[in-house]
Amino acid sequence: MAATASRATLARDPALSRDIQTLAKSPPHLLRLSKHHSNKNLNLKSELRSFERSHQWSLETDRLHVTHNSSSSPMSASATMDSASKGSKKICLFYCAETKALADRVAAESDAIELRNINWRTFDDGFPNLFISNAHGIRGQHVAFLASFSSPGVIFEQLSIIYALPRMFISSFTLVLPFFPTGSSERMEEEGDIATAFTLARILSNIPISRGGPTSLVIFDIHALQERFYFGENVLPCFESGVPLLKSRLQQLPDSDNITIAFPDDGAWKRFHKQLQHFPVIICTKVREGNQRIVRLKEGNPKGRHVVIVDDLVQSGGTLIECQKLLADNGAAKISAYVTHGIFPNRSWERFQHDNGGAPDKGLAYFWITDSCPLTVKEGFQR
Repeated sequence: MAATASRATLARDPALSRDIQTLAKSPPHLLRLSKHHSNKNLNLKSELRSFERSHQWSLETDRLHVTHNSSSSPMSASATMDSASKGSKKICLFYCAETKALADRVAAESDAIELRNINWRTFDDGFPNLFISNAHGIRGQHVAFLASFSSPGVIFEQLSIIYALPRMFISSFTLVLPFFPTGSSERMEEEGDIATAFTLARILSNIPISRGGPTSLVIFDIHALQERFYFGENVLPCFESGVPLLKSRLQQLPDSDNITIAFPDDGAWKRFHKQLQHFPVIICTKVREGNQRIVRLKEGNPKGRHVVIVDDLVQSGGTLIECQKLLADNGAAKISAYVTHGIFPNRSWERFQHDNGGAPDKGLAYFWITDSCPLTVKEGFQR
């Protein structure tokens, strides 16, 4: 199914910190959204090939944000990185193959960020054959690693690097893991169910201590709130949110005074409502009718409003689409959506249609995501 859209803005560049030069010193911010600064933008033309169509894109770089100027794509979001202040410490930034593009953008923001290479090789039997170039050169340095645990197959090789770096006599170590993948679909309902989120949290909790102390671990919008308590005392987890990006983006909309926030279930409300308390709120709920789970309106009135559905992640998209139809049936004038983590297994983004205006029951006006899942961006939003 082909999807179409207009006036979309694709946010695919999470920043590493409020001040990028303090990355290894304090918990960094990965995602920030900025307003446009047209007098400073560097425009780079590129082409998007997705949704079975070709689209023209414009990459505008000033505090790093990406703007889509096409008249036909539904997916959108934007993000920025704070500029580095002068005179701060040097940070050696390592990255995996999936996060290379983001690491390049981070390094371009400041002379204090030095990209360091890892040779991601394999032996003939398929096991990792890894090598950190010029390992002596990072002694006494502040080191960060930008990870992506997109599949079980890549976790082991990245963990090998993550465990090795703190042992190289470095001053401090920060691990930035935008998306904590395990636990998003787990249900502990009967004896024998295994909480793999707990397993991964314990593995990360045992990262060796560097000269500066325990590892700082940065995660955005972890799915199950109780998972933050899975981590042990040998790691310093910092749980951040992408919602400030959304709030900044909403302020730029022409109908910013007509925004209402909708939560697709009670879990989303618990997670985000305090950050969005200045907006009118709609709460939906899921109820079982036979073998079906149906979305119902629990609280709030969408009539005549631009309703923005907010959740931490999207997979198949079924809940978002059902919520969209419910809001449209109850009189919403326009419907958009934001999720921090766009997982979209099996190209499920193709289910989403674009509302060209006046048909909120047919599609979304905007769909904002971040690039916390790089493979989604690469597959579905190639420039």
